[in-house]
Amino acid sequence: MSTHSIDSPLTVKFCGLRLNTPLVLLSGCVGFGEEYTRVEGFSNRDVGAVCLKGTTLEPRLGNQPHRICETPEGMLNSIGLQNPGVQRVIDDILQTLDFSETRFIANVSGSTLEEYEEVTRRFDDSPIDAVEVNISCPNVKEGGVTFGNDPAMSARVVAACRRATSKPLITKLSPNQTDIAANARVCIEAGSDAFSVINTLMGMAIDIEARTPILGNNQGGLSGPAIKPVALLKVHQVYQVCKAHGIPIIGQGGINSAEDALEFLIAGASAVGLGTALFYDPLICPKINRGIADYLTRHKLQSISQLIGTLRLNQPPAVTCGC
Repeated sequence: MSTHSIDSPLTVKFCGLRLNTPLVLLSGCVGFGEEYTRVEGFSNRDVGAVCLKGTTLEPRLGNQPHRICETPEGMLNSIGLQNPGVQRVIDDILQTLDFSETRFIANVSGSTLEEYEEVTRRFDDSPIDAVEVNISCPNVKEGGVTFGNDPAMSARVVAACRRATSKPLITKLSPNQTDIAANARVCIEAGSDAFSVINTLMGMAIDIEARTPILGNNQGGLSGPAIKPVALLKVHQVYQVCKAHGIPIIGQGGINSAEDALEFLIAGASAVGLGTALFYDPLICPKINRGIADYLTRHKLQSISQLIGTLRLNQPPAVTCGC
């Protein structure tokens, strides 16, 4: 539980959890919650929640190098879910985290329904605040995208995890599918309490001298400002499904300023995720918080909740008959 006892305009209520700010540090970008705490001036108190690195039942070494490739306005990654396994995370890593500073969200991954369910069950008996179900990782050869791009399979994974925990369940949706809103709908029916929208887009970079892909896995997940327009549209589409059910969204994809974060909130996100931006500015969180607070003051808004989903779509001109 956070030590902050007085709500501020930046406070967010998310699945019954009180978040200090709407900022969520995304899975895979901050290790298991301890990496950026070693940076002078960084504080987990500046964020509402931290999503831990993707965790599987058994340890994984991840993909062969190269695993990271910078691209114009973005970054390709293909880490491959390297992690020490769920029991090591629970027994050793969680014990080192300061749960008085912020919320911590586990990120559950697997290659079978049974693995998803078992990893979730183990996190259920831990101090973790919520569970993010990663059904959309583009960097593993088994499960991953297959689960996330098939609504029926997505629903089965969510239902399996729902059976295994009473904690808030957040489903991370893939943009690499035909109808993200339809997928969100079946995941809600299966028991999802919230969504992370979106995971990375699939991409490739090529070494023209060697004529081979730069990434050892050949392809990877594209993140950063290059994907922001896609992410905004997907958040808006999923929000149309979620708003009737009171299902919140963590909007993510290329956020690197307060203006970016505000766009996602207006599109329908209740919180916003930071990932790639942290790699080049580890102290970006207070800057974004200040920008959001200034916006609320200028527009005479008392809280972020008054901003969520307030997008007003342009109306097409009326069609008239020239007869």
